[in-house]
Amino acid sequence: MSSPAPAGEPAHVEDPIRVMIVDDSVFIRGILSNWLSESADLRVVATHANGRRAVDDVLKSQPDVIILDLEMPEMDGLTALPLILEKKPNTVVLVASTLTRRGAEVSMKAMSLGAADYVPKPDAGRGISAADEFRRDLTAKVRSLGQRVRRRGGLPRVTAAAAAAAHAAPAAAPASVRPVAERSAVERAAPATSALLQKKVNDKRRPYSMAPVSILAVGSSTGGPQALTRLFTDIGPNIGSVPVVIVQHMPATFTAILAEHVGRAAGRPAAEGVDGEVLKPGHIYIAPGGKHMLLEKVGADKVIRLNDGPPVNFCKPAVDPMFDTVAELYGRNVLSVVLTGMGSDGAKGAGRIADAGGSVIAQDEETSVVWGMPGATVQLGNASEVLSIGEIGRKVSRLLTGGRA
Repeated sequence: MSSPAPAGEPAHVEDPIRVMIVDDSVFIRGILSNWLSESADLRVVATHANGRRAVDDVLKSQPDVIILDLEMPEMDGLTALPLILEKKPNTVVLVASTLTRRGAEVSMKAMSLGAADYVPKPDAGRGISAADEFRRDLTAKVRSLGQRVRRRGGLPRVTAAAAAAAHAAPAAAPASVRPVAERSAVERAAPATSALLQKKVNDKRRPYSMAPVSILAVGSSTGGPQALTRLFTDIGPNIGSVPVVIVQHMPATFTAILAEHVGRAAGRPAAEGVDGEVLKPGHIYIAPGGKHMLLEKVGADKVIRLNDGPPVNFCKPAVDPMFDTVAELYGRNVLSVVLTGMGSDGAKGAGRIADAGGSVIAQDEETSVVWGMPGATVQLGNASEVLSIGEIGRKVSRLLTGGRA
């Protein structure tokens, strides 16, 4: 007898999301298969012990989502990834890596090669709670990414070569705003926000501020590293007069590596924020994994405050707390951007920025890996404009250099 579908999932699915698992550990392949098979809308169609077998089988198995280990014998994940995407461009790859500096570096490399997102493997020292968290995160990402593939036939590939080509190409016409269909585990845990995401898209737009920009604040999650790299490649030459603060949903270690990548893309100093650090123009500060990053006024200075409080919107770091303090300190001089990501973190904080007279740009659905966070921002009527990732860079540069919206 089959198990009943978990709460919030369909009891029967005609065409479940097809998943391939690639990992050299037979234990990992087995446990991931069991976990995913418990969801009625997910179906494991193949498991493989190395990248070579996955490459050879991808056209036969036709997976929507591939969970790819990065360190395997015969052919590792980094070698297999471009071969998989060449054979089946309309699949999405979710890479799995360890919570180490090397794991973070390899994961960032994989995302630059076309992986959609990553899942950090749980630390065995944290016990069952870490395994449960990993299971929830993995299932939510597989479902959300698989739904995106089914609706759109694939994901935007923001590789280095693609980013350079897009940067040289003329601006595309803005994509129309469409309703959000994905409901991740995070969204189901927040029914009020999830209900908002099911309504017709809110066409309300907030006015851009006419005041000069004094700070740039950015929030992102799933697909964020690729979007941040593209954005800061575009705007790096123009951020010399303002500090930049970023919250990306990532664990510790990963955020330090992300800061290095963003700094290189922008050609500017970038690092994890440090408690008590004074904000400086032209510097990029990324919230460290496992801490909320807030801002505070101390005398004439604006300083970073790291907070070890509970998760907000199931995230730590979270975008909303940072946006709240940015709005309080900078008011109409804030320029904020909500990039691709699951859930709704940042949507309410964007409203506080808009209420204070600041400007909010949301990434469009077409170029988002998951249109959860920017979609929720649009749903709440808190965005000044909805733009593609390439258009965001041009608009932010114009606003930073004194141009009108």
